[in-house]
Amino acid sequence: MYDDVVWWAVQSRRLLCLSALAFGAACGSTENMNKATASRETKNNMSEAGNTASTANATATVPDSVRTPVVLFFGTSLTAGYGLAPEQAFPSLIEKKARDEGAPIKVVNAGLSGETTAGAVRRIDWVLRTPADLVVIEGGANDALRGLSPAAAKANLEKLIAAVRASQPGAKIALIQMEAPPNYGVAYTRSFRAIYSEVARQENVPLLPFLLDSVAGIPRLNQADGVHPNVAGERIVADNVWRGLKPIVEQLDRGQKRG
Repeated sequence: MYDDVVWWAVQSRRLLCLSALAFGAACGSTENMNKATASRETKNNMSEAGNTASTANATATVPDSVRTPVVLFFGTSLTAGYGLAPEQAFPSLIEKKARDEGAPIKVVNAGLSGETTAGAVRRIDWVLRTPADLVVIEGGANDALRGLSPAAAKANLEKLIAAVRASQPGAKIALIQMEAPPNYGVAYTRSFRAIYSEVARQENVPLLPFLLDSVAGIPRLNQADGVHPNVAGERIVADNVWRGLKPIVEQLDRGQKRG
C-alpha cells in the first residue's frame, strides 16, 4: 500500500545523512526546550493561524447565522510550516481549499518544532483549551528520526486521542500517516509504519494519507535542509491531507449560531 512512499530507501547516502541531521537540528529537541519557549511558539502559531482564518472567513460568503467549524491541526514543525509564512503552511492552504469548495472552516495551527509524541502528550491539554470541531493529529517524525520505540510512539498517539476525547467529547479526530527513514533497518521502518493503521483501527479514527507523499526526497519541492517542504512542496502536502480530510470537513456541524 505504501510502496510509493518509502522514499528514503532510494535516496543517496548524502541525503540520508542530511535528512537525519536536519530533522534533529531544524526541528530541535522538545525535551531540552523549556515550557515557556514551547508554549510561546505554540501560542504564536495558533495566533497567526487564527488571524489568517479570521481574514479568510471575512471574505467568505457564509450567512451570519451559520457557524464555521474549527479545525485544530496538532503536530510538529511539518504542521507549523517551518521556514514558511503562516499563510503558506498546509493548514492555512487547507482552509482556503475548504472555503473555495463551499465548506468553510476556521483553522488553528498548533504545530511545534522538534516535538516527539511524548512531548505532544505533555502539551495537548494546553492546546485543547481551544474548542474544536475536528482535531487533526500529525506526530511521530521526530520519534522515527531518533530511533525511538514504535511501541512507545503508538502508546503516545493513543494518549493524544484519549486526551481529545476527554477534553472535547464532541470533536472528531483524524490521524496523519507518517513514515520512518530506513537507516534503522527494514524491521524498524515496517514496525513504525504499522502503528498508524493499528491506532486508527483500534481507536476508530480516520487515517489520512502519508503527509509527505510525492514531496519527500525531491529537492525542488523542499527547502535547503532537504526535509521541510518549500512553498511548492507545501501545496502538494495540502493536497495530500485535503484528499482524506474533505469528507470529514463536509460532515462537520454547521448549524445555526446560538444567541
